Amino acid sequence: MTGNIQKKCLEPLFDALPVEMSFIDAKDSVQYFNKEGARIFPRNKAVIGMKVQNCHPQKSLGKVQAILDGFRKGILDKAEFWIDLKGKKILVRYFPVRDKKGKYLGTLEATQDITEIQKISGEKRLL
Repeated sequence: MTGNIQKKCLEPLFDALPVEMSFIDAKDSVQYFNKEGARIFPRNKAVIGMKVQNCHPQKSLGKVQAILDGFRKGILDKAEFWIDLKGKKILVRYFPVRDKKGKYLGTLEATQDITEIQKISGEKRLL
């Protein structure tokens, strides 16, 4: 780790990011999510400790499992998709979390509304 950050700063830091994050451990259990309440895909504290497979619709379970298996086996370095939801473009990305030796620790899910980002053109160098 580079630098020092106090533990009390981590939650506000994660909540300040323009993405919703969820962390699923190596045993496929949901361990963390940021932005409680105000989310594109709302989460309830009751999901903490649940298997991630129980948090997705039945029709997507095969894809979820394939992503997790690909991360676990070291075959995939990311998985991403995007959907149109309530007039917005939503980007959902998954990343394996590994220790310095490459051991799989879990999966980070990052979800972001990219509607306004897609409208960017040209340059803006100053505020």
